[in-house]
Formats: sequence, structure tokens, C-alpha cells
Amino acid sequence: MKTNIKSAGLKQWIKFALAALVLLLFTVWVWNFWLLLLLPLLFDIYVSKIIPWNAWKKSENPFLRTVAEWTDAIVFALVAVYLINTYLFQNYKIPSSSLEKTLLVGDFLFVSKAAYGPRNPITPLSFPLVQHTFPILNCKSYFDKPQWEYKRLKGTGQVERNDIVVFNFPAGDTVATLVQNPDFYTLCYEYGRERVMNEKATFGEIVYRPVDRRENYVKRCVGLPGDTLQIIDNQVYINDEPQEKIDGLQFNYYVQTNGQYFSEDILDKLGISKDDRALLRAASDDTKPIYRFPLTMEMLAKLRVQKNIDTIIIEPAPEILDKQRTTFPLGNRKWTRDNYGPVWIPKRGETVQLDSANYEIYQFAIRNHEGNKLEKRNGEVYINGTKTDTYTFRMDYYFMMGDNRHNSADSRYWGFVPEDHIVGQPLFVWLSLDKDKGIFDGWIRFDRFFKNARR
Repeated sequence: MKTNIKSAGLKQWIKFALAALVLLLFTVWVWNFWLLLLLPLLFDIYVSKIIPWNAWKKSENPFLRTVAEWTDAIVFALVAVYLINTYLFQNYKIPSSSLEKTLLVGDFLFVSKAAYGPRNPITPLSFPLVQHTFPILNCKSYFDKPQWEYKRLKGTGQVERNDIVVFNFPAGDTVATLVQNPDFYTLCYEYGRERVMNEKATFGEIVYRPVDRRENYVKRCVGLPGDTLQIIDNQVYINDEPQEKIDGLQFNYYVQTNGQYFSEDILDKLGISKDDRALLRAASDDTKPIYRFPLTMEMLAKLRVQKNIDTIIIEPAPEILDKQRTTFPLGNRKWTRDNYGPVWIPKRGETVQLDSANYEIYQFAIRNHEGNKLEKRNGEVYINGTKTDTYTFRMDYYFMMGDNRHNSADSRYWGFVPEDHIVGQPLFVWLSLDKDKGIFDGWIRFDRFFKNARR
């Protein structure tokens, strides 16, 4: 070993010093000093070279050299991708229309993990680029153990009102593998827990997923910790003040024509996707066609000047007695999609008085997100076996909504998003593909490249 160290040149020592400095800075950032155990490994790689790391390069067997070279490159790439995806950024594809027209189906987003501070991985032993299940193999892409406690590193900012945020689905801790939409808790409400747990042919296996392995969602943050939110006739109010105007906000409208049908060309120019072209009633001798379209204010204004328009009205909220459209908390019969709250959004360190009016609102956060044993006995609340009528929250929570307000599964249906579920902030669109177009007919939406996706 002494011989190896003495023979080490200045270049080797400089490489080791730089690698050690990077490791030290990273250790301080993540505040995990177990990483310093890697220093002897770096020292051996660059200086002492007791372990023959590059012995494969001297092999006279070309096949062995090729295999070893590819293995070396793949391992390095996987480690690099793992670290980049965990602490710096990741790609995200918009799968649904909940944020149209702000973000479109087929937009690919560059998401910054550093914007709000990256989380240390809760399940550190996982395969990069796969959220929870290997495709084709249909098996988990991570190990359940070890699981680290939630810790968020220093970021460049914090979640602000009206930010667009990527987060893990808060009701995705338990999943029925064959019916993942609606979520497990809604399925239990609709069909009964015993049936969902036992009918594997219908619902599949019931699996638990750690926080960082739950599905990624993207919505707009409309309510911050400590805010009181209310929706009155589709208008969001925060602390009794109306939400500021958001470009791209849209609602569903019933559109009745004077007897004519809309052409594909007109609907294309209006920006109504094929999936959204719902003809509710066809024309007959005594009726006129009725459509249902999601429209922004700009689209609505363009539609009103069409000569074949008879009537346009906003779609009313679904019947509140329809259990399949119940809002959060499950079983809520007072609130609807368009008239919701008021509801106070939990804030770290603040205490809520628990009573019959709000127990259902906060029980999921207290039990599932903050890990307490919560139960009711004879009308009294017990937390971890102790009778109480108050609870002090340990995390901040957020209220997330889609801009496509009548077609978005958001906090109105599954509740608050806790801080440990926050993934990052989209920065810009780096690619956008229109599923309604052909390869040579506008499939690639070049005009959306590098569009700001933060707000």
C-alpha cells in the first residue's frame, strides 16, 4: 500500500481531492454523515489502488473486456441518473386534461427538485426512472426496506400560491392494483371495504406504497398552510378574498346550436380536443343539438359570436346525492364541486379543535399522513390511546386544484397534500405532442417548446 501511495502522481491526488470535496459538500447538504464512509473507497480508487478496479482493461479476452466495459458504463449511468432524479430534476409527462389550457395533454415537463428542496429518498434502494412498478415484469421497482424518515433539503424557494406543483398522490398509500381510479378509499366507500379487500378478481391485490413511490400528480396550489378556502359558484376565495385571475382557467358549458352541427375545423380552431367534443343530444324534428365543451373565457367569447349558437350555459354541479361524485371528506353531502367549504388548511405547529363538524375533514391527515392511531369511542376522540379534543399538526398542507375545474380530480375529492408529498416545480415544457394530430399534421407542437410551466 505504501508503494502505491508513494507512486501516486499529482494528477491522482488532485482527482481524489476534488472527489472528496464533492462528497463532503453533498454530505453536508443532505446532512447524512454516513456518506463519509465512502472516503476510503475514493482514496483507493484514485490513490492507493489496492483493489484492482480496472483489471478488466488488461484482459486478453475481448469478450470479457466488452462485457466489463458495458457493465462499467451502465452502472455509472444508473448511479448518475439515480442521483440526478433524486436531488436535481426529473421529466414528467402530462397524462390528463386537469390543467388544460395551462398545460396540455402530451406536454413533457422539466421538473426541478431543487425548487422546493429535494427530499432524501424514503425508499433509497430503488431503480431509477421507474416510479413503482417495472413494465412488462409487473413487479416492484424498489425495496420496502430500509425506509428513511422524511427530510427535505435546502431549496431555492418554497411553494407559493398559484404555483404549479408536482406531488405524490396523497390518497395513493393503499392501491387496488386492478382498479386504481378511483382511489382505494373511494372504492371502499362505494363497494364496502370487505368486498374490495376480498374480490381479487375484480379489484386485484391490495398493496401499500411508501410516500415517494405513489403516483405523481401535477396541479395548481390554490391554498397554502393556514389559509381558509371556500368555493362559491365556481369562484375560489382564500381568506375571504377572491382568487386572482388565472389565464387558461376553464369550466364545462352546455352549448345548444340552432340545429346545425359543429364542423371538425371549427372545433380545431377553438382548441377543443377530440376527447372533449361531447355531443349530448343529436338533432331531431323537435330538438336541437346540445354539446358539452370545456371552455376558457377566451374560447367562450369566440364561441358566442358563432352564427349557429342558440344557448350557452355553464354546467351545473352534479347531484350532491350521487355517492360516486361525493367530495372530500368521503360521504360529504353538503359540499359540491362548485360550492365547497369553508375549510381550514392545516399548518405545521398550529392546533385544531376537533369536533363532530371537522373530525372527518382532518382524520385522514392525522392518521394516514402523520402516523397516529386515531379512533372515536362513544363520541370521544382518542389519539394514540389518549383522550383529547385537539391536535397540533406536524406538517404543512396544501390545497391543490386543476385549471380545468369541472374535469379535475383534485383536493376537492381527496383532500390536502402534505409537505412530504411535494416532489418539485415544473420549469418549462421541453416537448409537446398532440395525440389528435398526425406526424405531418401538427403532431409536434413546436410553439409550446420552452413554455414557462411554473404558473
